[in-house]
Amino acid sequence: MNNFNDFNNPQVANLPRHLRQFIVDQHYEKYTPVDQAVWRYVMRQNYSYLRQVAYYPYIKGLQRAGLSIERIPDLQTMNDNLSKLGWGAVTVDGFIPPAAFMEYQAYRVLVIAADIRQLNHIEYTPAPDIIHESAGHAPIIADRDYNNYLSYIGSIGAKAMFSAADFELYEAIRHLSILKEAVNVDEKEIDLAEKKLQEISDQLGEPSEMALLSRLHWWTVEYGLIGTLEDPKIYGAGLLSSIGESASFKDKSVAKLWYTIDTVNYAYDITKQQPQLFVTPTFQNLIDVLEQFADTMAFRRGGVESIDKAISCKNPATAVYSSGLQVSGVFTEKQADTEGELSYLKTSGASALAVAGKQLESHGKSYHADGFSSPVGKLKDVEKPLESLSLQELADLGISQTQQASLTFKSGITVNGEVKEILRHDEKNILITFDKCTVKDSDGKLLFQPEWGTFDMAIGEKIVSVFNGAADKDAFEEITPMSTKPTAKVMYDEPTQKLHEHYAKVRMIREGELEADELPVIFSFLKKNYPGDWLAALEILEITHHKQVFPALEVEIRAYLSNKMEQDPAHQKLIKDGLHVIENPVTQLITEEEQ
Repeated sequence: MNNFNDFNNPQVANLPRHLRQFIVDQHYEKYTPVDQAVWRYVMRQNYSYLRQVAYYPYIKGLQRAGLSIERIPDLQTMNDNLSKLGWGAVTVDGFIPPAAFMEYQAYRVLVIAADIRQLNHIEYTPAPDIIHESAGHAPIIADRDYNNYLSYIGSIGAKAMFSAADFELYEAIRHLSILKEAVNVDEKEIDLAEKKLQEISDQLGEPSEMALLSRLHWWTVEYGLIGTLEDPKIYGAGLLSSIGESASFKDKSVAKLWYTIDTVNYAYDITKQQPQLFVTPTFQNLIDVLEQFADTMAFRRGGVESIDKAISCKNPATAVYSSGLQVSGVFTEKQADTEGELSYLKTSGASALAVAGKQLESHGKSYHADGFSSPVGKLKDVEKPLESLSLQELADLGISQTQQASLTFKSGITVNGEVKEILRHDEKNILITFDKCTVKDSDGKLLFQPEWGTFDMAIGEKIVSVFNGAADKDAFEEITPMSTKPTAKVMYDEPTQKLHEHYAKVRMIREGELEADELPVIFSFLKKNYPGDWLAALEILEITHHKQVFPALEVEIRAYLSNKMEQDPAHQKLIKDGLHVIENPVTQLITEEEQ
């Protein structure tokens, strides 16, 4: 596991414990010579094409993020460069839950899948990989307006309520993406996983806040376009890292729609190319739309509807009283008065109380191990909210330490008991602790009785905010739900290891570490033993063409690749695009742009 201070990156060092559980070592040594060739091919193709259609100057963005076209990035180098932009990066194992992914962004940390796509998925992979995460997200981080939006949607997403069904959907997506990127998987197993994903999607019902926000995230951060409908530019990481979709995004078959709040109504399928894309005129518009959506969320609305979302969530959430007191736990019950206003709430299981995101002393999960319940609202016939009363005003109502008190709320809930303590914060009453206390609702139903122990009554006229997770996540020791299924780890047989050796030799020749004399022997070996491989042939052709060596070999390879394009249509475009970059060197284009 990485030492978070080793990266010398303040954003990574500041990550809370509940996010650190997802981080894995990059293990740079695991990347094979074929992996490096896949990175180089995709990056050369991307730059050759994206320099014309990407919003931000692509190569400058790569350089500022510590990325190279020539080789897979090292996490340490990325962190050294990203820290200058106020960001950081960590490596994880495939998909992580959306809530955690969003929260990383709020902390200005990029989440980068450590694995890289296989050669047979070089154009597009449904699984997150280091090409998508680093080459897609990192280059545009250099644009301040964009990275502010990325961090802001992360902070909003960290508060979004999610349902148990959302996690089930996440698990199904993760499982399918692992299967599609694994080696020698039975197609029947993939079909079953696709059907399972479809079944879960069809049974989701009303989408949660997180599900809806994930749509906005998908159509902006992953697949966003900026500019005009007629000539938009790419800024979304999914397009920037997919040589298939980035090349086809201008097709008339892909509808271009303006990005508005209505975009939230468009679901997406991560396993397929997108039927429509959304164009924003400016990055400020992204923030404006996000603000519109955030105004509908529980953390801004509070009240009965927000507690209902928390109950549906069935995961830890936090309700914030107007006094500032924060109650964290799994919400299970609520009551409303005759006017529909929230009058009572209850959590089950381990709960905690906090103020301003810091857990109150002696009010953690061990103390509130069996849950927490309390009235909400104003006292009957008392105009001033209970939280705003001074200690003298409380005493005038018969509420003072060691005294027997009788409280009746506007809702009809009654609280009778001996006042043990009155807790205040910032000149507001936030909690009254009672001994020998009885609490009943307006119908006389018993809500709390003396035999149950001490009654801690939260104070607040209303619930002003409800959000996902605990108020003090580290004190609550909140563990974000994470998958127990690791991504597939590839074990290479001897023939594959031999192939890796020959790819390594080709790279060494290109970089001047070996003489080019071996090229004819290498190509002959590859052609004979690995007839399905096409990328190594392109790399050898590149050397013969640019170093002007072995002209007869160059002719032979061109004929070989031409024949392969005819016999294997699936690789036709990949080979054709590779030939184009050989004839139009990326290094020359980079030099021209830098000038």
